[in-house]
Amino acid sequence: MDPSSVTTEEATAYNSETVKKKAKLYSTLSALLDDPILSDVSKKPTLSDVDTLINLELGSAMRISVLKKDSTSFDVAVNNSANVKDLKLAIKKKVNEREQSNMGHRQISWKHVWKNFCLSCQNVKMLDDSSSLQDHGLRNNAQVHFIPYVASKEFQRHSKRRKHRFFHGLNRKT
Repeated sequence: MDPSSVTTEEATAYNSETVKKKAKLYSTLSALLDDPILSDVSKKPTLSDVDTLINLELGSAMRISVLKKDSTSFDVAVNNSANVKDLKLAIKKKVNEREQSNMGHRQISWKHVWKNFCLSCQNVKMLDDSSSLQDHGLRNNAQVHFIPYVASKEFQRHSKRRKHRFFHGLNRKT
């Protein structure tokens, strides 16, 4: 069919059909997401979110509880083969989603968060982003928490306190 031979009426009818199908799809999706059984699905799920939740039901993913510094917690789901970086991305996504729904356009500096805190499981700091979660002993329904993190000299960075003491000494008058 030649595109120039398509009439305005046919194009309008096609667009109308497409709009109707999308509206029906979105109404069905919103009805499904309001179901209490699917309460752990985000309001705007991506294909990877749905895939992870399906894997969780099939046993090839794990749910991890994240305990924040204010003693509140939330759950994230990651694949069994996930590494620390994948967990951090899942935490970032979950927190940003919750902040958007509660506070609007509040932004969190994740660079600051990961610079000053690290994840810990069973009092072991998870510092290597490429290490597997299973290497740290994380299994389904495990709990991780944020702990303060100060980089050591092996990373060739000074802690903030040391830097502060250094500059504080420069301001003294002799």
